[in-house]
Amino acid sequence: MLEQARDIQVSVQVLDALARTLMLDPSERSHLFQLAGAVDPTPATACPSVTPAMRAVLEQLEPYPACLQNSRYDILAHNRTYGLLLCDLEAVPPEDRNCMILSYTNQDWQSSIVHLEETQRLMAARFRAAMAGHLGEPAWKMLLGRLRTESPAFREVWERHEVVSHRSKRKEFLNRHVGRILVDHTDLWLSPDVGPRMVTYVPADEESAVRLEKLHEIALQGARGTARPAPTHR
Repeated sequence: MLEQARDIQVSVQVLDALARTLMLDPSERSHLFQLAGAVDPTPATACPSVTPAMRAVLEQLEPYPACLQNSRYDILAHNRTYGLLLCDLEAVPPEDRNCMILSYTNQDWQSSIVHLEETQRLMAARFRAAMAGHLGEPAWKMLLGRLRTESPAFREVWERHEVVSHRSKRKEFLNRHVGRILVDHTDLWLSPDVGPRMVTYVPADEESAVRLEKLHEIALQGARGTARPAPTHR
């Protein structure tokens, strides 16, 4: 019916369920949403804007953690060090690879953030500021609805109606493999608009640099299927 161009209104929730049931690949899924004139709300699927060149840059930045995100905090691509920085990102379902979802619902991710409440508050405020330009988009509405449903902490912070812009800052993580890591966070914008960006974390001291090197080595071992648990250093 969709391909016959009939005027049928189908919700993005129904389209998402249909794509999952039929186990559509990324191209087929994209075609389904295009036929329905809808925006695919699922994060971290294959993204045509993530070019091989960008993936190569992410790899070249190792051992420093880096990823590509859009303005909705979907993690579109990441290097191996980033994949182990806050949790085992490869073990996270693609539809959950969103920093807002992870910060408010994933215990491993939360336990890795030293100043969790402040981080959650600032992320919600930045998300509110970004959402002002996407109020009519289903993907944003679905993400907001999910956060409200699954996280009482998000609901409480959201009701404060705070708004802040993106800015670089120092962050502290407690990684389960190598211990505390202090980094400087920088957003490298990929377009004139505040949208897709490369997020990078550069060590703020020598100890953090050494620990990021160790984390990268662990990630490489895991990629080869030979990873072993490492002791946690505080």
